[in-house]
Amino acid sequence: MDHVISGVAKFQKEVYPGKKATFQKLANGQNPEVLFITCSDSRIDPNLVTQTGPGELFICRNAGNIVPPHSNQTGGMTASIEFAVAALGVTHIVVCGHTDCGAMKGALNPEGLEGLPHVKEWLGHCRCATEVVKERHGKVDYEHLEEVTQENVVQQLQHLRTHPSVAAKLATGQVKLHGWVYHIGSGEVLCYDSASGEFERMSQAYAEKQLA
Repeated sequence: MDHVISGVAKFQKEVYPGKKATFQKLANGQNPEVLFITCSDSRIDPNLVTQTGPGELFICRNAGNIVPPHSNQTGGMTASIEFAVAALGVTHIVVCGHTDCGAMKGALNPEGLEGLPHVKEWLGHCRCATEVVKERHGKVDYEHLEEVTQENVVQQLQHLRTHPSVAAKLATGQVKLHGWVYHIGSGEVLCYDSASGEFERMSQAYAEKQLA
């Protein structure tokens, strides 16, 4: 904890002065372009991976980068998505999974979560991903972790479409959805191509196609 506290002191003394104008502007409001939904895993730093700064990403984090399907029961993710899309007017939504995800490991072995009832219930939102992979191979276990991680991103994009605020903006072309998987060890980012149904490496050409 000492390094966290000293980090705050360093920020105030060394970082803030050079970005004072930016922070003073942000003190009066925000206008992010992107809603970035990713895992709570401590190894994921959305601003570092995307090389963005304060005010550029509206970030939602939870175990497994999960988007529960819309329901009449209000939850933190539902409210945050609605606020980002309907109030802030984000134009892009990214769901970003990652390699070696503990949540995906839990989804592959729900029996091992008996002592974590809330985690087990939460990861029920990943069941579609595990069932899809099981259907493809006749079984699903740890050897399918990467495939389940990717399929989970695809399924969470499907869940996003059930949220009224997102559905409305998608229908009028005001929002685009993106599915990513970040590889921690290599720094590589794979992007979901809805046309091919495959994940491919992020490249300049791919980025231009997605933003066209």
